[in-house]
Amino acid sequence: MTEPLHRPTETPPVEGSTAEAHQERPDGGIWEYPYLWLGLIVLGVLLFAAFFIARMVDL
Repeated sequence: MTEPLHRPTETPPVEGSTAEAHQERPDGGIWEYPYLWLGLIVLGVLLFAAFFIARMVDL
């Protein structure tokens, strides 16, 4: 016996999933504030560049 047709907005019935549910990553962690890390990297690059610019000006 075949399954009856369903409207496109309905989800057809399925047999059950044998896959186990994955654990979700808890909120927070090191990547919660990506702009903070980006800001620290940019600040480090600017300080590194300023060191060499200051050496060129000193010559």
